[in-house]
Amino acid sequence: MLAEMFSVDDLINDSRACLTESSPTAAIRELLDRLCSRPDELAAGLPPERSEVDVLHSSPELTILKVVWGPGMVFRPHNHLMWAAIGIYTGGEDNTFYRRHAAGLAESGGRSLRPGDVCLLGDSTIHAVANPTRQHAGAIHIYGGDLIGTPRSEWTTDTFEERPYDVDLMHATFAAANAG
Repeated sequence: MLAEMFSVDDLINDSRACLTESSPTAAIRELLDRLCSRPDELAAGLPPERSEVDVLHSSPELTILKVVWGPGMVFRPHNHLMWAAIGIYTGGEDNTFYRRHAAGLAESGGRSLRPGDVCLLGDSTIHAVANPTRQHAGAIHIYGGDLIGTPRSEWTTDTFEERPYDVDLMHATFAAANAG
């Protein structure tokens, strides 16, 4: 019997089906748990060869991204304004969580993710990300809405000043990680 291989089309269809469940986030988590339990298969289907954000699906109710953090890459605090589910299949993703504070942001914990780990984030979550490993960190990020079209925020890393999320700066950060 042949093993079922990972397919982006199946990921999209299965994720869309999860949205019809009574608890979509729990269903998405189960889907990512199942997929991330086979990290080699995910790495073959979504190769983590360079730092990138690749939009696999975007609609008003669902966004699916392949996110690859470069070795040692650090990404500034930001929000999504919708629930998110992150599944790691290579490398690592260390999340630092923040809450709003009179001075901008205050650190409020963290979570380290490694291959096979899945993390759910609420719609008010603010976090920064770092890849502490020496390899590219491959992840599937699934969002409960239109992440691409939703105006959201990011914060400076030095003063925690809030500003509109800058997509061009995001692309520049990933390009700089690839440049070395």
